[in-house]
Amino acid sequence: MSEERQEAGAGDLRLHDSRLIRALYLATGLAAVALGIVGIVLPILPTTPFLLLAAACFARSSPRFHERLVANRVAGPIIREWIEHRSIRRPVKRWVYLLLALSFSSSILVMSSTWHQVMLAILGVVLAIFVWRIPVRDPDPGG
Repeated sequence: MSEERQEAGAGDLRLHDSRLIRALYLATGLAAVALGIVGIVLPILPTTPFLLLAAACFARSSPRFHERLVANRVAGPIIREWIEHRSIRRPVKRWVYLLLALSFSSSILVMSSTWHQVMLAILGVVLAIFVWRIPVRDPDPGG
């Protein structure tokens, strides 16, 4: 099974032929990682989509950066799940909902302007719908 995963992961590494395009992919990937890190502390900026974008960019520009991102103990399992199955695990989705609710509700409570509160509430609902549409894959019963 491990060899199948390595082959599946290696199949996603398709370096672009052009050095210029690889450099652009690399720059975009690094920017996406930076935005993902910022998204850890900012409630409105999502982390996971930026890390998935970074993984896709690194797969076309730098096997070293791609492997480091996929091997990361926090982000790696989520990225591998997306690469292999185009889904996320149910516990991850629950965490996303919990953190989304906590961050948006605390931000809404802090805002003094009703307009900003409504805007944040609408944005929170839109993000929750976006997350709801992501496929869920439960773990295999055997392992």
